[in-house]
Amino acid sequence: MITIAFFNNKGGIGQTSLVYHSARMYGELGCRVLAADLDPQANLTVMALEEERLEGLWSDDEHPETIYGAVQPLFGGTGDIRDAHLEPITERVALLVGDLALARLEDDLSTEWPRCLEGRERAFRVTSAFWRLIDRAARSFEADVVLIDVGPNLGAINRAALIAASHVVVPVAPDLLSLQGLRNLGPVLRQWRETWSRSSVRSPPEGVPLPLGEMTPIGYVLMQHAERLEKSTTAYERGRARISEVYRESVLKEAATIALSAAALGVDQITRIKHFRSLMPLALDARKPMFLLKPADGAIGAHQTNVLQCYSDFQFLAEEVARRTGLQWVRSP
Repeated sequence: MITIAFFNNKGGIGQTSLVYHSARMYGELGCRVLAADLDPQANLTVMALEEERLEGLWSDDEHPETIYGAVQPLFGGTGDIRDAHLEPITERVALLVGDLALARLEDDLSTEWPRCLEGRERAFRVTSAFWRLIDRAARSFEADVVLIDVGPNLGAINRAALIAASHVVVPVAPDLLSLQGLRNLGPVLRQWRETWSRSSVRSPPEGVPLPLGEMTPIGYVLMQHAERLEKSTTAYERGRARISEVYRESVLKEAATIALSAAALGVDQITRIKHFRSLMPLALDARKPMFLLKPADGAIGAHQTNVLQCYSDFQFLAEEVARRTGLQWVRSP
């Protein structure tokens, strides 16, 4: 199963929008997609669902139809995970509903992580809970791919979410904070991968499937925000080049011993995504992706040109990520 996490240590660069639009684009291209909202802020869920539906999902303390509700028996000590509710977004796209209550799991996930090295059964069950939940749900939905949204931090919830990912896409912006985020991200991903590799061979519980914890980086997406208009072309391109260098050094652990050519710098950049700032408010009101906005949604005149460009950009992103991960599906006629 191909599971792709979108993750950067720096927030505020449009990561959730990237996950949502990628999921909807794969659906447009005939792929069956499961989107998992493992960010305790539940931004992906808020973006995808109407407010009335959110009130129904979060109306009591149990939240049985959210990710938290599905794992609560395990973390509450009354059993193991239960099958998750699949919230339909379209015929081909389903959502594992996020929940602010996920933040309650941080301490337990942090405590059990080192105990996996001791071979403790509950430690394996807790640490693998998100992956097992996703795996069951993906099989039930017959998903071709799972896209995972997480928060911008290096905490225990994200660690449990990331070991569920076979691949990682890193959203970045051409600024100093993104560079620092990459410097933090690379070593931590390697540490998590190595620790899980050692843990998963230490007598895991019989009958409990475990994730491989591959977390293979496949590149970064440059989020071209409006701030770009306030910078000179030279400064912007210099920022791009630094991102590529730091990505290679910190995430791929490939020392930059020589100056890289422009072609080499572009290898790890999957694509650029323009900041469609005029379309996003319309998309949020319509509860649909920017690339499907119609004149009835307010996308008239020049907006329609941006809608077409947005469709082209996200189609390229989806197809390039598929190429890099080996994702294949039967396309609709």
